[in-house]
Amino acid sequence: MTQVNLMHIDILTIFPDFFTSIFATSILQRAVANNLVRLNTVNIRDFAYDKHKIVDDYPYGGGAGMVMKPEPIGRAIVATKAASANPRVIYMSPQGQVLTQQKAVQLSSLEHLIILCGHYEGVDERVSTLYVDEEISIGDFVLTGGELPAAVLVDCVVRLLPGVLGSAESAAQDSFSDGLLEHPHYTRPPEFMGQMVPEILLSGHHGNIARWRRQESLRRTWERRPDLLAKVRLSEADYAFLDRLRRSQERF
Repeated sequence: MTQVNLMHIDILTIFPDFFTSIFATSILQRAVANNLVRLNTVNIRDFAYDKHKIVDDYPYGGGAGMVMKPEPIGRAIVATKAASANPRVIYMSPQGQVLTQQKAVQLSSLEHLIILCGHYEGVDERVSTLYVDEEISIGDFVLTGGELPAAVLVDCVVRLLPGVLGSAESAAQDSFSDGLLEHPHYTRPPEFMGQMVPEILLSGHHGNIARWRRQESLRRTWERRPDLLAKVRLSEADYAFLDRLRRSQERF
């Protein structure tokens, strides 16, 4: 039997209760129960020096908001890194590299992730300089803290671990897995509110169904995210189908 490595993910946050229901739900809960991943929260306040557990202070140079202090975060990271030989520290930041499916695949091959959640105006820059391996964003917008982005990253990575999904094919066919948006999905009943399931999906012809799904994936990407097509390796059949789409649009 193939040995499956247990992935360990620590989330450093000042709101550990935020993740309680997330970790106890759906795929993440099953992954933990099946011993495929260990999800843990670390309260940064536990590493503060003072009795009031203060983790923020006013920014040097003035300005609005507060900045998370470097000492509690640094101590939390050092203590958490001791759990493994080669952890990767990720800071969820709007200034980071935007999360992609390809990045999630890369991270899913690691054994230990430490995810830092910022808050207020962010963390002292020296934290990033001294302790962080990379910064990741989930999009070009600003949230109150890093907890929601961290939850998104955890879900995105964990579902890629071997054995987490019911079928490895499920992850392989997800949108962005091959650079394209995913094809439409249908289930029973065959007719709903006058809308029919495409006949080809009822045909049982696996080759035709695979071709239809590929073409619908191309069509959806071309209509909704044409920028993605420049990054995808396409076959001659793909190019021919896209050319037909373009010519059909030009006629109208």
